[in-house]
Amino acid sequence: MSRYVKELLQQEFEKKFDGVNDLLVVSMKGIGGTENNQIRGALKEKAIKVLVTRNSLMKKALARLGMAAAGTLFTGPCAVAYGGENIVDVAKEIASWSEKLPGLKIKGAFVEGQILDAEAAQALSKMPSLAQLRGELVVLANSPGSRLSSIISSPAQIIAGCIKTIIEKAEKQAA
Repeated sequence: MSRYVKELLQQEFEKKFDGVNDLLVVSMKGIGGTENNQIRGALKEKAIKVLVTRNSLMKKALARLGMAAAGTLFTGPCAVAYGGENIVDVAKEIASWSEKLPGLKIKGAFVEGQILDAEAAQALSKMPSLAQLRGELVVLANSPGSRLSSIISSPAQIIAGCIKTIIEKAEKQAA
């Protein structure tokens, strides 16, 4: 590949990864064309992109974008998965596909300036998603309020029950 073409490719990597803070580095070695298309199609529906890279050019592009530390993840044949709602969603999707296709392996991740090895990157797939965390937070925030309202309304319910029984007794005696 000529120097000019390499520079163009590096610039293209810089454009694609400008604004990307989290990425997952995977190995797609041994995956055929049909499976590759299936993976990419399924991931595209979830706004996750997969890009096979040239390691040296990707390292230079990441260094220019201030993510030079992520360059250590690029050894051997690599592809980068990024996008989606967050890195946890990307890791979950890649992990589910890696169970179906043994050639797909997570090599590491770059998350908020930190490098994660393969095990830590795989652990991302077991974390709850952002939507699940938000749901749990809402439940936790509502829990004290609902307890407080039940505590406050409990004596009122008891008094209302007593009044009702008094009224029922008075109606029976009048009849």
